[in-house]
Amino acid sequence: MQIHVVQPGESLWGIAQSYGTTVQNLVEANQIPEPDKLVIGQALVIPIWGQFYVVQPGDSFWSIGQRFGINYETLAQVNGLGVNTPLMIGTYLFIPPMTKKTAEILAYIEPRGNQVSELLQEQAREANPYLTYLALFSYEARRDGTLKAPTIDPLPAIAAQENTALAMVISNLEEYQFSSELARDIFQSVAVQDLLIDNIINEAKRIGMVSDIHFDFERIPADQREAYHNFLRRAVTRMHEQGYTVSTALAPKTSSDQPGEWVAAHDYRAHGEIVDFVMLMTYEWGYSAGPPMAVSPLPQVEQVVQYALTEMPANKILLGQNLYGYDWTLPFVQGGQYAEALSPQRAIGLAKRYNAAIQYDTTAQAPYFNYVDEQGRSHIVWFEDARSIQAKFDLVRRLNLRGVGYWKLGLPFPQNWLLIGANFDVVKK
Repeated sequence: MQIHVVQPGESLWGIAQSYGTTVQNLVEANQIPEPDKLVIGQALVIPIWGQFYVVQPGDSFWSIGQRFGINYETLAQVNGLGVNTPLMIGTYLFIPPMTKKTAEILAYIEPRGNQVSELLQEQAREANPYLTYLALFSYEARRDGTLKAPTIDPLPAIAAQENTALAMVISNLEEYQFSSELARDIFQSVAVQDLLIDNIINEAKRIGMVSDIHFDFERIPADQREAYHNFLRRAVTRMHEQGYTVSTALAPKTSSDQPGEWVAAHDYRAHGEIVDFVMLMTYEWGYSAGPPMAVSPLPQVEQVVQYALTEMPANKILLGQNLYGYDWTLPFVQGGQYAEALSPQRAIGLAKRYNAAIQYDTTAQAPYFNYVDEQGRSHIVWFEDARSIQAKFDLVRRLNLRGVGYWKLGLPFPQNWLLIGANFDVVKK
């Protein structure tokens, strides 16, 4: 895949001509609703074999080869040039497709109510070819060891069409809030734990196609850390006997003794030893009730991963990634109006509607733009695009992580799935 950023005066036809493809291919790949109205700064994925790179000041065959993981002599050869040929700034070099990395890809899906919406079904079908696990969020653990199950039909049948395994997400949610006391009650009773594990296994067998049992217990009291570990050990023993893997979701942290109600009981080293893999929830730096910023800025994401690598092997880590952005009304007031979550597609639509040019923060590796609405209120939108996603994929490849986990299906982002196909050979169970 080639990523192209729309410049002033460019048209879809001209871009298609530049890369030897068609307008229709670009429209379909990027799901562009109005092909004659592009947004300056909008990132497009170009479905071609390999990609092109524009030579920048200071570049050499060696430095470009290092950047794209290709031998510098091979790079020169495929472009019909000698290795000692001076590179002119602005020259287009063809970069052959990278070698794909084998990876596991997990995506949460959260049905609510008594049926799975058509939108969620559509999103599941679109993502399905690129997923190892469709993670059903969530089976709510109860204080008496029972489970409150979500409505999931027809998601198992959709997953089966592409041989995607199911992950059962077990949570300590009560009334859509993570409950510290619910977690405590479960962890303090071996009898309740055994009944809960029995119910999880019975439900997994009833559903079929379940491969992984995924525990998303959050906001656990700090004094319950070891109790959580003991519960996980008990669950792993039983689940492994039944042929299931066990995974956990971990809040982002950068040290073992980091304080905070969301992180204190999440012990990276212990989880790395006990469970089969973890998903780091490396998102929500920019969040609905917080000040405007990128949702998953690359430096902060990498800091969490680098800490995790001191506590567990890379092949146990899924990098968490958001499939959404936020629209903040300015000025931001703590405790005031929450930012609105929105899809990358809708973000581009807003930029188009208000004639706003999309900017790109090269430090955070994230796009953003400002606009003024009809009521005269200023807004800033931070979201994800092909560039920001590719930056995370580069991190996964560079650090040889197990793969990627997404929160959550339901907001359209077609470019993401195309980039998974370009970067990874997705494991199917």
